[in-house]
Amino acid sequence: MTATMVLAACTNEKETGGKDGPIIGKSDIRIEGKRMTPEALWAMGRLGEAAVSPDGKRIAYTVAYYSVEQDASNREIFVMNADGSEQRQLTYTSSQESNVAWIKGGRKLAFLSNEDGSGQVYEMNPDGTEKRKLTNRKGGIDGFTFSPDEKKLLFTAQVKTRESTADKYPDLPKATGVIVNDLMYKHWDEWVTTAPHPFVADFNGEGISNERDLLEGEPYESPMKPFGGMEQLAWSPDSETVAYTCRKKTGKDYAVSTDSDIYLYDLKTGNVRNICKESEEDMNMGYDTSPKFSPDGRYVAWQSMARDGYESDLNRLYVYDLKEKKKFCATPGFETNVDNFVFAPDGFYFTAVWKGTSQVYRVGLHDWETGKQPVKLTEGLHDYGSIALCGDGLIATRHSMSMADELFALSLKADGTAAEAKQLTEENRHIYDQIEMGRVEERWIKTTDGKEMLTWVIYPPQFDPSRKYPALLYCEGGPQSPLSQFWSFRWNFQIMAAHDYIIVAPCRRGMPGFGVEWNEQISGDYGGQCMKDYLTAIDTMACEPFIDSERLGCVGASFGGFSVYWLAGHHDGRFKAFIAHDGIFNMEMQYLETEEKWFANWDMGGAYWERENATAQRTFANSPHRFVDRWDTPILCIHGERDYRILANQGMAAFDAAVMRGITAQLLIYPDENHWVLKPQNGVLWQRVFFEWLDKWLKPENK
Repeated sequence: MTATMVLAACTNEKETGGKDGPIIGKSDIRIEGKRMTPEALWAMGRLGEAAVSPDGKRIAYTVAYYSVEQDASNREIFVMNADGSEQRQLTYTSSQESNVAWIKGGRKLAFLSNEDGSGQVYEMNPDGTEKRKLTNRKGGIDGFTFSPDEKKLLFTAQVKTRESTADKYPDLPKATGVIVNDLMYKHWDEWVTTAPHPFVADFNGEGISNERDLLEGEPYESPMKPFGGMEQLAWSPDSETVAYTCRKKTGKDYAVSTDSDIYLYDLKTGNVRNICKESEEDMNMGYDTSPKFSPDGRYVAWQSMARDGYESDLNRLYVYDLKEKKKFCATPGFETNVDNFVFAPDGFYFTAVWKGTSQVYRVGLHDWETGKQPVKLTEGLHDYGSIALCGDGLIATRHSMSMADELFALSLKADGTAAEAKQLTEENRHIYDQIEMGRVEERWIKTTDGKEMLTWVIYPPQFDPSRKYPALLYCEGGPQSPLSQFWSFRWNFQIMAAHDYIIVAPCRRGMPGFGVEWNEQISGDYGGQCMKDYLTAIDTMACEPFIDSERLGCVGASFGGFSVYWLAGHHDGRFKAFIAHDGIFNMEMQYLETEEKWFANWDMGGAYWERENATAQRTFANSPHRFVDRWDTPILCIHGERDYRILANQGMAAFDAAVMRGITAQLLIYPDENHWVLKPQNGVLWQRVFFEWLDKWLKPENK
């Protein structure tokens, strides 16, 4: 079977640019002083998805290249042998090639390209020759996968689901007003007018015909916005059934619920089954996503959360036995999330975060019956990302705080207890060879309630313990996302260290990888124990002789931005500079402004008008805007106006409040960015403003 995996960047950032521009290739940047720079970050190639050939001997993968000067990017296709030898670039275009897959027994590579202005499926030989278009679908294609017998193409495309103003009033074609009647009118960074639907079309080797919308007439999403892709759909081995992920809700019902399910669509009959709610005794009400069939077609596995409205619930591995018509949890008692997974002989391989790193695990299909827990196969100060079967082993992406994603081969020991890793790609070796990285250290610090907390400490290159360095408290977002060995092209610890800062990054309450209790403590307690954890970490490190306790800064984004705003009113003089990116400033406004209401309901404990709800009242009483009277420290606020998760008025209000209070403040506002910063020149601007602000207040010589 062809194995394909999506190698998602830990920042989830997208490529910019497109067709008709100059071709952007591998950078030949020269770096002075052996220090990481914004330009070096944007010069790095970024690995995308990879696919293993049917015979397991070759791997096709993609790499994106960026140009700051052109403010654009393109993504190219590469191929290599499974041992990493004979790497070869196959495409050289200004467009985006993605979704690479082996077809026709490995004789051809299929891929998605926007070369002609919309996403279409192409094929070419594995040496890059004889490229030709297989689809010419109006409106384009977002993603695809061929059926195992290659007689059908499963693809996703946008379907109009909402009446526009022009539809209602055709005599007002230039009117820009949007008429809204229900919730979810905006999502992430768009005004919602369409939904992605899965389609199946016949494929004859030359093109497609007879396409069928599996959600014909239904206003629902599959895959689910904003980040869902082809991993949320799957083919059965006999090519007769499609499994898809869907939350069959709209408007307010969608906005307050995470209740998605796995559906099986029979292509012969058109019948649809919801395998998550077949039994009234076992109706799962939380997120169910990312189905996969076993090679023999008997089982369907997926990731499953138990509780409705809780998007950070424990992600378990669930399995449905199609023969016995029963489902079961394959990872009961496993205290952290099952992330990327693939079927293995009589079981699964998957990745999971535990105590600050993401490693590869194996669990047997029926280990749950005996209580046997998953076995960890890898170790080390790094994170494994996506994984795929490759011959008798696996291929995977791996990154760390000192290295962006690269492809690795994992050979499995005969007893199945461990795996040995071999690096296959070195996409950015020419850049790393010019940079001296700072040391990454794992520390355990005792919290105010007597628990041990992992705290990452990153030191400047050429660290001198006899010197005193300024330090930065890094506040992670999420709030319930892991602070593991991630690599970011914006919140990059090595570039912070290269500016001679020591970074203190605590795995405070509310992070997965330390047990369910640790992860869930933050819900309804934003201003509580997690903030004590932050202050404990920076106070402990500030006692070190090499840290200048008079030059401490505090930075973070999203929930990290909320943390910065909150700490600005509670830090008791610890910090000399703050930076908040896309943070929540006013909790009451956030409850009403954010589009995914389930998030606010769960994390805040309810609405602020619920006067008898003690958890909600505690949450809103701890809103950062209520403590502006205590602000006394310079603050930089950064926000994107296309951020519909946390609206830009939150950052602007925080800046205005600081100025009105007489606090030195600066605002960096992006009219064209969302919750992230995706454009190269905007990214470089972000880094420059970030460090200019910190250096001004934490390095007295720069004042």
